[in-house]
Amino acid sequence: MLRNLEKSIIMSMLNIVTYPDKFLRQSAASVKNISETTQEIIEGMVYTMYKSKGVGLAAIQVGFDKSLIVYDISQPEGKRSLQVLINPKIIESQGSTTSEKEGCLSLPDLRANVKRSAFVLVEGIDRDGNPRRIDAEGHLAIVLQHEIDHLNGILFLDYLSLLKKELYKKHIKKKIRGR
Repeated sequence: MLRNLEKSIIMSMLNIVTYPDKFLRQSAASVKNISETTQEIIEGMVYTMYKSKGVGLAAIQVGFDKSLIVYDISQPEGKRSLQVLINPKIIESQGSTTSEKEGCLSLPDLRANVKRSAFVLVEGIDRDGNPRRIDAEGHLAIVLQHEIDHLNGILFLDYLSLLKKELYKKHIKKKIRGR
C-alpha cells in the first residue's frame, strides 16, 4: 500500500508543511541508500517545487524526514536546470551578503531580508549516487543555505528580529483562527 501511495506522488502535488508545524523543526535523517522510493520522493518534490513556483524544496517541507533537497535557480522563462542533492553539508562559508526579500514555501506571506554567507562550499551526492562538490556564491549560495537550514530544523524566520518574528506569529495565529 505504501508503495502505491508513493507512486502517486509523481502525479500529484505534495502537501507543503507550513509554519507553525513542529515537523519543520526536526533534523532530517541521512539517506542511507538511493532506492526507488527515494527517486519517487525526488520526482514528487520536483513536481511540487515547480507547481508552487519555488526555487528550492527540502524533503522535510513535504513531510519526508530525509536529508534531500531539490532546486532550480534558472529564471522561469529560461531552460530548466534542476539539481538534486542528497545528504548535503556546508563544508565552508565565507563573507556576508543580504538575501533581499527571501521567501519560503513553508512560511507563506513572509518576505524579509536575511543575512547569509556570500560564499559556501557544499558537498553531497546526486540522485545517481555520484559525489557532488559545489562552490556557490550569489543566489545559488543563498538557496543552498536556505534549503540546508531546513534539513537542520532552521527556518529563515529564525534570522529575523524579535519584532518581525512576533508580527509573523500573530499573522499566522490570526490566519489559523480565521479558517
